[in-house]
Amino acid sequence: MITLILLHPLQPVPAQSWTFADDEPAILIGRAADNHVVLYSAVVSRRHIELRRVNNGWEVLNLGANGTYVDGKAIVRVPVTDGVILRLARSGPQIQIRLGITTTTPASKSQRCLPTLVNAERETEIGEKSDQEIESLPRKR
Repeated sequence: MITLILLHPLQPVPAQSWTFADDEPAILIGRAADNHVVLYSAVVSRRHIELRRVNNGWEVLNLGANGTYVDGKAIVRVPVTDGVILRLARSGPQIQIRLGITTTTPASKSQRCLPTLVNAERETEIGEKSDQEIESLPRKR
């Protein structure tokens, strides 16, 4: 199992998580609706990250124009280690990768996960909130 955890930008709790079986050959993350994990953020590319199954592990491949960062350093391709945190773009959402840990029901190959809207201006996860609820959120200063 591989679990992707969208970290909440302001609180020490996960905003959302996705779990995939180890037989998934690749997991796509980005803004486009046909990704396995969809994140709506202005700094996230349509196809931002590809997680690839390699040998007995996983590797992260950056596809995003704004880059992907591990420990503040831009990456092109790196092996996945348990607990690694990826940042999509310099100021974008953070995703922690956990190996062998299940936090949700595994997503099937044909199932796509619900999109999550990450509003960088308000530094909050928006998810399924209405436009009126979104507008009532405090703006980042």
